[in-house]
Amino acid sequence: MHIDLILDAIYSLPPESRGRLTQDIKEVSYPKGYILLRAQKIENSIYFIKKGIVRAYESSTENEVTFWFGQEGDPVISMKSYIKSQKGYEDIELLENTELYQISTQKLQALFNEDLHIANWGRKLAEQELIKTEERLIAMQFKTATQRYKDLLEQQPGLFNRVSLGHIASYLGITQVSLSRIRAEIR
Repeated sequence: MHIDLILDAIYSLPPESRGRLTQDIKEVSYPKGYILLRAQKIENSIYFIKKGIVRAYESSTENEVTFWFGQEGDPVISMKSYIKSQKGYEDIELLENTELYQISTQKLQALFNEDLHIANWGRKLAEQELIKTEERLIAMQFKTATQRYKDLLEQQPGLFNRVSLGHIASYLGITQVSLSRIRAEIR
């Protein structure tokens, strides 16, 4: 996905502002399995997925809990590092060989101070991420595993061809056995 499409999906920028922002974005690539962001580390960059898929998870001594998947066009960001310059909560793993757009948080913050349009774009980015987080929280609190599975099928149908069922079960907050039962019931 081209960076202009990704930026416009967040907030449309005038050409001059878009040029100022894109001049500081670089393309990077990493292999499947690479940990892009690490928990308990202050992250100094944010990313946008050009091609590939990622998952955010938290580890405990017993297991890993996946709580987010990102695909083409999605931002990859530690909000705690981005907003408060504090250590993040999550690890973010690449589930495919992935191409990303990267910008330093420090440079982005400087652009916010210099250009009102870019500052508004950054506000819209944070607002969109807040809404996604709120939707995930509400789904986990008030929807059944079957409802969450159906929502995932509807909202991200291609995910099931690209992500292991173990990661999907973890995301839904259920075991793989329960996921198999839900899938069998829906067919």
